[in-house]
Amino acid sequence: MKAWINKLMDGLEFDWKEDKDGSQVAEQPEISEELATILYVIDHYNKYLFEIEKHPIRKTRQEFDEYAKMIVRGNDNNRERALFNFRKFFSSYRIDEVSYIQQTFDDFKTIIWDFVDQLGEEFRHAEAEDNDVKASFDQLKEAVEADSIDELRNHSRNFIDCFIEYQTRQEHSNKKRIHKMKKNLDVVREKLVEANDSMRRDHLTGAFNRKSFDEKMEEHWRMYQMEPKPLSLLMMDIDYFKKINDNYGHPVGDFVLQECVKIIQDHFTDKNQFVSRIGGEEFSVILPKIESRDAEKLVKSLQDKIRKEVFIDGEHRIQFTISVGIAEICHDETIEEWMKRADDALYESKNTGRDKYTVSPRLRVKSVAS
Repeated sequence: MKAWINKLMDGLEFDWKEDKDGSQVAEQPEISEELATILYVIDHYNKYLFEIEKHPIRKTRQEFDEYAKMIVRGNDNNRERALFNFRKFFSSYRIDEVSYIQQTFDDFKTIIWDFVDQLGEEFRHAEAEDNDVKASFDQLKEAVEADSIDELRNHSRNFIDCFIEYQTRQEHSNKKRIHKMKKNLDVVREKLVEANDSMRRDHLTGAFNRKSFDEKMEEHWRMYQMEPKPLSLLMMDIDYFKKINDNYGHPVGDFVLQECVKIIQDHFTDKNQFVSRIGGEEFSVILPKIESRDAEKLVKSLQDKIRKEVFIDGEHRIQFTISVGIAEICHDETIEEWMKRADDALYESKNTGRDKYTVSPRLRVKSVAS
């Protein structure tokens, strides 16, 4: 098979030595480029799932994994049935996904509209008061033009009383309006922050999501172009994570993901160090002002922590390890090239034993056992 297919199949981490009926198989099965492309789409889409009411991420990922296994391990009939069912499921998911995105957008609009509506009410009230004063003022002008001392005296007194009352109400109303507006602004700001943070965070682990990662990478890359300073990128992957899901179930797999993120976040505590979940069991950390040699030390101590930790979830006692790729940015490379070096370094770690890190220098990739 072609190199990219082999890399894809390794990334899926299926246990090729045992078939689904428990029988032993000789080697990784051969698949066509067409089927490999579909597997790539499934695997790639798995990394960008939304938590949708009708399609929880865990359940959707499980569905995708089952389709992938049937495509790889099944005979022609099973593959055809798997592809047919996948098309049906994917179509349904996409409809609900679009609805979810539209609803999120509508929620944003509702927050802003409520605030605009409140402001409009304030302005309409102020305009009504302005009209009362204007009417009194018009009467005063008519009294002046009528050349009548009595009318002038009466309307003058009425206008002065009206204007003083208006000014008093305005002063009181302004204080009240400012207080109310500040309160409303605080509420709107809080809602927007919550909505924005929810869109930027991974629902399960609390780490930043892929969209936030892409934005932060763009931000750091632009800053580096203006003022080159050390900047390193870590790509991390939980070793044999699919086996954890297969052996213990997806709830335990979710628990492992959450615990892994807690350790990573506790390890990288600088406010400028950006921890994100960019795929199912894949995480990244952006390290500003950190050279690759210093990133190595941070990664080594992180792997030591994870390696020694025993995670307890109910009756399950679980230990796991992570593989890591390290890439310090080079001045003449794009974001995509920088990410690819980090990703290739991660793949090198996984392909040469796992539970290790690999540093990607400018000209060559050097594997380092942790």
